[in-house]
Amino acid sequence: MPNYTVTVATGSQWFAGTDDYIYLTLVGSESCSERTLLDKPLYNDFERGAVDSYDISVGEDLGEIELVKIEKKKYWVHDDWYCKYITVKTPYGDYIEFPCFRWLVDDKEVILRDGRARLPQHDKTGVAKQHRRKELEQRQKTYRWKEWHPGFPMSIDAKAHSELPREIQFDSEKGVDFVLNYSKAIENLYINQFMHMFQSSWGDFEDFERIFMRIKNTISEYVMEHWKEDFMFGYQFLNGCNPVVIRKCTEIPDKFPVTQKILEASLERGLTLEEELKEGNIFIADYELLDGVTPNATDPCTIQYLAAPICLLYKNSQNKIMPIAIQLGQTPGEDNPIFLPTDDEHDWLLAKIWVRSSDFHVHQTVTHLLRTHLISEVFGIAMFRQLPAVHPVFKLLLPHIRFTIAINTKAREQLICECGLFDKANGTGGGGHVELVQKSMKNFTYRSLCFPEAIKARGMDSQEELPYYFYRDDGCRVWQAVTSFVTDVVNIYYDNDKTVQEDVEIQAFVKDVCSFGMQDFDYCEFPKTLRTKEQLVEYLTIVIFTASAQHAGVNFGQLFLGMYPDEHFIEKPVKDAMVKFCKNLSEVTKVIKNRNEGKKLPYYYLSPDRIPNSVAV
Repeated sequence: MPNYTVTVATGSQWFAGTDDYIYLTLVGSESCSERTLLDKPLYNDFERGAVDSYDISVGEDLGEIELVKIEKKKYWVHDDWYCKYITVKTPYGDYIEFPCFRWLVDDKEVILRDGRARLPQHDKTGVAKQHRRKELEQRQKTYRWKEWHPGFPMSIDAKAHSELPREIQFDSEKGVDFVLNYSKAIENLYINQFMHMFQSSWGDFEDFERIFMRIKNTISEYVMEHWKEDFMFGYQFLNGCNPVVIRKCTEIPDKFPVTQKILEASLERGLTLEEELKEGNIFIADYELLDGVTPNATDPCTIQYLAAPICLLYKNSQNKIMPIAIQLGQTPGEDNPIFLPTDDEHDWLLAKIWVRSSDFHVHQTVTHLLRTHLISEVFGIAMFRQLPAVHPVFKLLLPHIRFTIAINTKAREQLICECGLFDKANGTGGGGHVELVQKSMKNFTYRSLCFPEAIKARGMDSQEELPYYFYRDDGCRVWQAVTSFVTDVVNIYYDNDKTVQEDVEIQAFVKDVCSFGMQDFDYCEFPKTLRTKEQLVEYLTIVIFTASAQHAGVNFGQLFLGMYPDEHFIEKPVKDAMVKFCKNLSEVTKVIKNRNEGKKLPYYYLSPDRIPNSVAV
């Protein structure tokens, strides 16, 4: 009788092992498959991190192995099991890899294709086509769209993390880390001691210092020493946590009536304001988005306020970006004065604090939440709904949406929900943050996710004019590296533009993103079809860059870009492309490290060795 050797690898996650019975079915091209109980002693099998092999004899030659079915049956009580992969050695000495990397829950059957990626038009057998269709039918029942708030991108239909499909929930230790790290952060920052002050007035600057005194590193200490100074205020627009608001100013808006006379003390070159504008030395940060947003009113005993400031900035002769005028509201008038560096020290400082406060609200709610977390969730849900595991784009994107749906669901459950921490500690809590996202969505376009175009649209693309805009420089390097990698992968599977057009699954994916995820808003301009390989490369680059580099640039990292511990691809050309990608990223890391040498304010948020693969925190 033909002998097959089956190797089963169990994950290393907490509670990944199981004592349940595991049934294995090999589906071959030549005959009906043989159902075989793997009946080794249970206390030696399927333990956390274990790799076990089993010799199986079947009554006839199965031909080419097309599918492997895994089924878990209860021994005493059901416990989840995480299977990394299965390999099958045939009687002819061939090894076939079946990547799994998922949890088996209850007694549900999991069916695996071998690890070779295939486009839908390249599947020829009825078994393969049927498996592909059934997988997507089941996924579309499991991954359902839901509108969390009107005007938002759609999210997953789940009220709590526990309601999510098991395969996209946090690993056990990740869930524990979420709670522990949150508690640790609260403890380290003494936040508990100051929670009562979040909805009341702070006494003095020392209250802030007492919070941040425990964050000890070179950068934080330098910032604490210089945070009141204009050069630091300006620098943060370029390389702080929200480096996407500042734009070149070519014309002073009517709503901000600054004049040559008002500004002449700040203009160093002896040029008129009009001449400085033409020279490209004037920049602006406008927080119009906050105008009319409802301030936090969750505490009836406390009145809270929001500003919608406009800040004018000037590139001085040392190429430093310096604030030269601030108006805290959008409508000019006697009750809305323009603050200047020549004003009283504390008046000017307070104006800058209001700008920084507004920047915080836009950063947290728009730059971070909407434009990385929520949009990455849209891409992730559409991917699960429209791309089967055998599709090369599924394999490519999966590491970059890992835990994104889970972290967003936890955030909706605990953080930005009604009466959550956001309501207690944020000026836009209590519903203002919802209004802010809704307003932002009206200007949220697909093209704005294309990093080089977004930089150029703000007039910030010239390295000669702005030599110290490290967010731009490092982001462009990473964008190019990601584009090169995606191009290599796309070229492996798509011969020409026609192959893209005939890929019904990739077309369904982009349509689902636009028509359901982005609710078909006319102004969003997300594509509903992709016609060329070039368009596909750009689309996939946007998905990967947004979830990894852009999120890292406005947040912080853990699992790094270019590291793929779960081997969903088995083809050598793709593995070669990954090696090349890692090499390119290493070169970028080296350039950034050399530039940062000796700097008191090094910029490393977009250094590839610090960029997480996905929005997972």
